[in-house]
Amino acid sequence: MTTTTLAVLVPLLPFLGSAAGLLLGRKAPGFVRPLAVLPSLAALALAAIVAVRQGGHAAIDSATELTPTGSVPIELALHIDGFAALVAVLVAFVATCVQIYSTGYLRDDPRYPSYAALVSLFTSAMLLVVYSGDLIVLLVGWEVMGICSYFLVGHYWETPEARAASIKAFLVTKLGDVPFLIGLFALATDAGSFRITKVLSTVANGDLHHPTLIALLLLAGVAGKSAQFPLHTWLPDAMAGPTPVSALIHAATMVAAGVYFVARLLPVFEASSAAMVVLAVMAAVTMAGSGLAALAQDDIKRVLAYSTIGQLGYMTGALAVGDRGAAVFHLLSHGAFKALLFLAAGVIIHASGTNSLAAMSRMGNLRARVPDAFWTMTVALLALAAIPPFSGFFSKESVLGAAEHAATGETAHIPGVAGWIVLVAGLLAALLTAAYATRLWLLAFHGRGVEAPDHGRQPVTMNAVLWVLAVPSLALGGLAYRVLPDWFDGRDLTPTLTTSVLGTGVALVGGIVTYGAWRHTTALAARAPLGAVAAHPEGDAGLVEAEAIASHKPAYGDVASASDPADPGRLLLGPLHRHAVTGFHLDAVYGALFVRPVLAAADLVRFLDREVVDTYVRGAGTLPRLLGAAVRRAQTGNMQTYVSALLAGTVVLTVAVLLVATGA
Repeated sequence: MTTTTLAVLVPLLPFLGSAAGLLLGRKAPGFVRPLAVLPSLAALALAAIVAVRQGGHAAIDSATELTPTGSVPIELALHIDGFAALVAVLVAFVATCVQIYSTGYLRDDPRYPSYAALVSLFTSAMLLVVYSGDLIVLLVGWEVMGICSYFLVGHYWETPEARAASIKAFLVTKLGDVPFLIGLFALATDAGSFRITKVLSTVANGDLHHPTLIALLLLAGVAGKSAQFPLHTWLPDAMAGPTPVSALIHAATMVAAGVYFVARLLPVFEASSAAMVVLAVMAAVTMAGSGLAALAQDDIKRVLAYSTIGQLGYMTGALAVGDRGAAVFHLLSHGAFKALLFLAAGVIIHASGTNSLAAMSRMGNLRARVPDAFWTMTVALLALAAIPPFSGFFSKESVLGAAEHAATGETAHIPGVAGWIVLVAGLLAALLTAAYATRLWLLAFHGRGVEAPDHGRQPVTMNAVLWVLAVPSLALGGLAYRVLPDWFDGRDLTPTLTTSVLGTGVALVGGIVTYGAWRHTTALAARAPLGAVAAHPEGDAGLVEAEAIASHKPAYGDVASASDPADPGRLLLGPLHRHAVTGFHLDAVYGALFVRPVLAAADLVRFLDREVVDTYVRGAGTLPRLLGAAVRRAQTGNMQTYVSALLAGTVVLTVAVLLVATGA
């Protein structure tokens, strides 16, 4: 079987599994789990074979025209280079792990058949994006992922949080997709084709007429899909969906699509220095802001969500300095340890028997309760914090090294200011990442919250998947940076001495300072009586929440809103905490700038429709109705009345004729 045929089957198998799962889910429930796991597993095997055959050599291209569309044809095309081959393996691997994990996590969920089918469709759409050689076909997978995320985030649609989160995710990403679509059409118009190879050839020949405009339009869609500032606000709220869905979205699909798209079309963006600087600023703000917000969150999944936003900022930062190899390297390593982090968090939540204990301030004695999650999450957090020799160290250092080269002018066609922006923001983000990773580990496994009822050991499938994902989280980086250059652009990914020392140093400082702050606040909370918390840095609200924790009662009726007075995040952030916990009020800003004006405009249109347009419509019908009522009342059925009216009318007409004749 040819490599092209195998590549076509990779996205096709999960799609067929999804269709079969939707059709047979209720009629033959015994087939649901095999239809969920086996197609993804087969796709993983085929993607691995395609990657081996591609081997980092010349790209595999194949195309057939779907239908004549005029001057700009649309083709069913494949373009498989080293980037596509390895990213497809990551997508299929994580999707398979999520499907296997979900068989245990959602074993009692009545809507598991539709959930599993949507996960398969999600996987198929992302694989289509990865392998596609035509921008319109890529757009199909891009949009299918959007609708899948809407349904999966809203899986628990009975809860208002899930409904609101699904709508928000859909609308915010669509806000970016509108300019993205315009940018695709503008790009295809300049290139005369939607084929990626022809687009890149046009850029190489200098025939792209509007590079800055096109790049900025495309970046809007990338910011929405990959949750970058300022369109990142949907991702933390998307945690209302099932935890395995969060792992899939954060590790291998949806948010990875935007980074992969820019990596594939990087020459288009490099054609505009302004676009590269905008990309660098977007990455820098994303990295710094998400790190501060993660340090203030109490919900473990929201911490991981902001962490994903920050790590995606590293990837876009690498792209901003022209190194797509470093970006995709971090995409691969991040996919492994972020999937592990979310699935380990799912074990913690599953062990507690309720989503309410996603609040870290309510966790107690979990290290002994979930040893598999403890050890594997420790590995993943060390990888996240970029501590050597874990995978995150090598991939993050490749990003910082690329930024250093750009800052010193060693990277051609890249503005030096973009390199400095990414380098400084990357080091700050390394400090914050280590801080919130340490805080999460301390609060989740060494917290002082109430101990939840013991629900026994977790299903074997869930724990087994954690250990499978722990292997690449530990070992991928040390092997990959030596091998990946042959699959990518040949650029060296070896960590440089300067950025390695700086990056690891600030990470260690972040972890040590956070641990010291935790020891300090824990000691104070243990010694001080409850009334002594009155001088809480958050004022009265903080006091209420602190008292709720001390008495093991939820504050304001919501466990997730509680906050431990021994939380080191409060001490480290100080007055900034109240702003960071809300994501720096960006949702409120959007509400004031967009939501309220739109609602006000809708109210105005409704008023005009009801009070103005409907008034004219009602007025146009009122006169005929009154005339009809008068005529109806004249119909009495009395012949004498009719004859009298006839005679009176005759007299009136006669008098009128005479008056007219006399006047004449």
